[in-house]
Amino acid sequence: MPSIETEFLFHIELKVGGFHFIGNTPYGNRRVAFVDGGTFEGPKLKGIVHGGSDWLLVRGDGSTQLDVGLVLETDDNEKMCLNYPGMRVGEQDVLDRHFAGGPVDVSEYYFRTPMQFETGSEKYGWLNRILAIGIGYRSEIGPAYHVHQIL
Repeated sequence: MPSIETEFLFHIELKVGGFHFIGNTPYGNRRVAFVDGGTFEGPKLKGIVHGGSDWLLVRGDGSTQLDVGLVLETDDNEKMCLNYPGMRVGEQDVLDRHFAGGPVDVSEYYFRTPMQFETGSEKYGWLNRILAIGIGYRSEIGPAYHVHQIL
């Protein structure tokens, strides 16, 4: 069986503007984060994040499920959607440092997201036909990912 190969696509940083705390539901502790902006840049595309949301669910086992939808615009004015579920898992002291914005090495916890794009752009139409994986961490302004195309 062949191994999975990837190619670096871009780095993205998100600016979170606020939260709605829904509370403890039958599925876990739900909160919704609003993405107010951000940037992305890589060898094949770069631009800005117009906004979006992240529906976070802290489960009974302490892990956090993500459900993110973003609107991106490239530097040549092409728009696209980026959607991804995800999983963040770690020891409580590591996650506490992560949420507080303190330094946390990516090797100290698991933060991964399978990503899918949607665009009507002819130039970037190839993104509709790929899957990507994001390796997440916390930057100075909020969540960030190193995104790699799965070849």
